[in-house]
Amino acid sequence: MKRALAIAILLAAGGAFAQTATYMSPVGLWRSIDDKSGEAKAEIRIVEKGGALEGRIEKTLRKDAKPVCDECTDERKGKPIVGLDIIRGGKKADGKDVWENGKILDPENGKEYRASFTPIESGTKLEVRGYLGPFWRTQTWNRVAQ
Repeated sequence: MKRALAIAILLAAGGAFAQTATYMSPVGLWRSIDDKSGEAKAEIRIVEKGGALEGRIEKTLRKDAKPVCDECTDERKGKPIVGLDIIRGGKKADGKDVWENGKILDPENGKEYRASFTPIESGTKLEVRGYLGPFWRTQTWNRVAQ
């Protein structure tokens, strides 16, 4: 009986560890929050393919959101905002819960920035930092779902 209880406790602990490890990843559905206005802007789905991150806008949340990316300067120009690929690359840094050397597109101005992605607050939030030269800007996104 004691052995069965010990096994049950170990299995539960292992499941809790696996859940925490999953949450400490940028993979999932996120609600982007504007760092200036505090307004929710969009929902972005981040997936990992071949060890690198990819992220697309699944839903816009602002009534004044543009329907297409008019400001984009690459193959995304004129593409619908919903479904737009805005995160490319970003690989997990050795021994850290941060994904570095990615790129993120701001569809409002068409600029692409170097980016890093760091799950914080037990993975319930994602710190998204975009860099342009020596300047950077950080947004904190909220997890919607895995």
